[in-house]
Amino acid sequence: MIVLMLEDLLTEAGFEIAHVATKVEAALVLADAGTFDAAILDANLAGFSSTPVAAVLTARSIPFLVVSGYAATQQNDAFSAGLHIQKPFQTKELIQALRRILPTWNPV
Repeated sequence: MIVLMLEDLLTEAGFEIAHVATKVEAALVLADAGTFDAAILDANLAGFSSTPVAAVLTARSIPFLVVSGYAATQQNDAFSAGLHIQKPFQTKELIQALRRILPTWNPV
């Protein structure tokens, strides 16, 4: 439900959603393919740490946001390459953060 809401909000803000993954395994496949400009990565996907996904994104130099209820200082080092947003967050914060990590962002 939250994913659908975020998709709608980001689409309305002019972003194009390339892919969605709700499990670490699916996110790893997408990260390996790298057919997107940036990622929003929840630190915990379906009860599992998304640390391996963050490592792939970092290795591939794909910018990403880390969304978590924990502070950035409480996160695994694998998340350090991402820009951190702590839950709960405002939609405005998420949009501003995406614009920061997308150097050539142009609304659709």
